[in-house]
Amino acid sequence: MKRFMVILAAALLCAVACNNDKSAFSKKVADYAVVTIEAPDLSGITDNGKEVLNLYRFAADEVDAIYWEQYFGDKNALLEGITDPVQKTFAEINYGPWDRTTGKSFVDGYKDRLPGASFYPADMTVEEFEAFSDPDKKSPYTFIRRAEDGSLQTVWFHDQYKTRLEKISDYLKAAADITIKPSVKKYLLAKADALLSDNYYQSSLEWLNMDDSKMDLVIGPNEAVDDQLFGLKRSYEAYVLLKNQARTQELTEFVSRIGEFQHELPCDPAYKTFQPGTGSNIFSCDALYYAGKANAGVKVIALNLPFDAQVQEDKGTRTILLENIIRAKYNYIVAPTGAVLLGNSGIGHLSSDAFFWSIVFREVAHGLGVKETVNGKGSVEEALGGSAIDFEEMKANAAGIFLVCKIQEHYKIHHIFTKRDILTTFFASLVRAERFGEGSSLGRANTMIYNYLLDHGAFTRQESGLYTIDYAKMESSIAELTAFILKIQATGDRAAALEFEARYSKTGANYKADLVNLGLEGIPADIRFAYSK
Repeated sequence: MKRFMVILAAALLCAVACNNDKSAFSKKVADYAVVTIEAPDLSGITDNGKEVLNLYRFAADEVDAIYWEQYFGDKNALLEGITDPVQKTFAEINYGPWDRTTGKSFVDGYKDRLPGASFYPADMTVEEFEAFSDPDKKSPYTFIRRAEDGSLQTVWFHDQYKTRLEKISDYLKAAADITIKPSVKKYLLAKADALLSDNYYQSSLEWLNMDDSKMDLVIGPNEAVDDQLFGLKRSYEAYVLLKNQARTQELTEFVSRIGEFQHELPCDPAYKTFQPGTGSNIFSCDALYYAGKANAGVKVIALNLPFDAQVQEDKGTRTILLENIIRAKYNYIVAPTGAVLLGNSGIGHLSSDAFFWSIVFREVAHGLGVKETVNGKGSVEEALGGSAIDFEEMKANAAGIFLVCKIQEHYKIHHIFTKRDILTTFFASLVRAERFGEGSSLGRANTMIYNYLLDHGAFTRQESGLYTIDYAKMESSIAELTAFILKIQATGDRAAALEFEARYSKTGANYKADLVNLGLEGIPADIRFAYSK
């Protein structure tokens, strides 16, 4: 589908499908439209392959249980203490008593979410952490806990969750025993070992080597978005995926051009020196199952992994487009948002293809720029601290749109959509993602992009509530923002990052007015899943 069709009715039906009772949480739950993940077509999958998929699902369910404990604590104690069934559903969506869009508690007896979630002691200060001499304290795979004498100590994930991880490891080994793909077997055995040791280098290499399978399993502690204190600690998640072979082939040709994309970035050459390994690949998949962090709150529509900078340098990354989820978000949220905020003048430039390709290059952009600062401040994460995640999300979004505009000029996708289509659809998606709120890194990143572009005249909001876009200023401002972010990352300039956040990270009057208008039209903020039998 090239252009936006009349799909508001479908979005509205989905949005209002939630509870009609008088619960104070009905509107909050309705903000997550129910999307059914259909049973996949497994006609090309062997019986062994089908059993492998079942084992993947069993492993993912164990990951889900780990994540509840990792992010919050005792799931059963929380849910059993909630009498309102709608409020209970909202707690299940958020994997805890904290609204992920605000970080605020919505369950009596629980304080607001701490920036460090459950990774650090609630009473630990930044100064205490910095004085803590254990070299493992910055590992993505350790908790910081209080010892009996009150001092800090590290606890490895694989020790904390030993029983469940051993069960997951057994599932992966069982799948390795019956798969007919040598590359899959190598990956599963390496991942089974990695989960029990928190050493993921080899399993990441084997995952990137596993490019001939129709199925994929992404599993483990992958992303650090829950750690808003230091941006270090990673959360457990799992995705069970089925590859779209035809679309993957179409996308593969772009992987070989990563060097060109790096060259295109609008910044000082010193700020784009990282060269990922030549083993990068790109898949288009349909998601069959989300678990753990992947299923909590806002659902991601693409992945770029692994985050390990050494693996990226030695081998590369894998970009995965979750095509069925991308379609759902466009149809239920992005296009209806654009229709409400842009009116008839914008509808003709809303494009599902432009949305898809913007996601492609957003994920590609994660692997560009630099991973280490250029002035000896260590990694970007270490230099920027809690700001690192927000700036990485901003970089991916801004640089991704910059690149897809460039690609539209040079390569054959130019006939599918225009540059105005790209920028119009990006604007609708930007407002959609801004709705994730200041409590999430995605929400903060998109709020900062929105406020920056607004401040630079890229668009204006009329009294009617409709927006007009200045396409020339939009494109030039995105380029300038991309250059600024890349400089901040490369120089590790935490003071400049904090100054930028202080200026642009707060939602304003436009945000509140847009929320009202989108709410009146029943446009959901995000989705949650039901699975067909």
